[in-house]
Amino acid sequence: MKLKPASPSGSLAPAAFTLVEVLVTISIIAILSALLLQTAGYVQDKAARSRAAGEIAMLESALENYKLDNGAYPNGDGGEKSTKVLIDELARNPGDPSQAEKYNNRKPVEFPIKMLDAYKPGSSQDYNQTLQASTKLVDPFGNPYYYKFPGDPEQSGTAAFDLWSQGKKGTANAGKPDTWIKNW
Repeated sequence: MKLKPASPSGSLAPAAFTLVEVLVTISIIAILSALLLQTAGYVQDKAARSRAAGEIAMLESALENYKLDNGAYPNGDGGEKSTKVLIDELARNPGDPSQAEKYNNRKPVEFPIKMLDAYKPGSSQDYNQTLQASTKLVDPFGNPYYYKFPGDPEQSGTAAFDLWSQGKKGTANAGKPDTWIKNW
């Protein structure tokens, strides 16, 4: 440890950081932390968008199989709870028990449990209880998926049905169709 004169009288005192040096060091650490957090947020958003695209592709495949079995896609109005019909039809969860026989010939779709709006992390509910309690499918951002059949030709062109997520809400681009995750 170097010693330097602390006063004009010549007495020796230990060297120390100045207030300016401490503030500069704290500022640099704060800037690096902000950059790291911003990058981590971007990576998480990108991963969530990728997961939503994969879930939409899975739903598309399930809908195509449903059409092969039934000759048509299930009807959907495009509203916030429009995916309830997908839960009922694809997971073979008929609201009317007399219709249960209709579903016995096909293997039900098992949705990832995090797609079900009734899912609560750490809950003791099993998959079937969560499925029964669910009223819509949700994307990785916690927002509903939307389903519409017949699809809107002005919106999706040649797609027979429209299936989409509006992505992360609360951002500058939220609600703009060109930023949605969609099947068209």
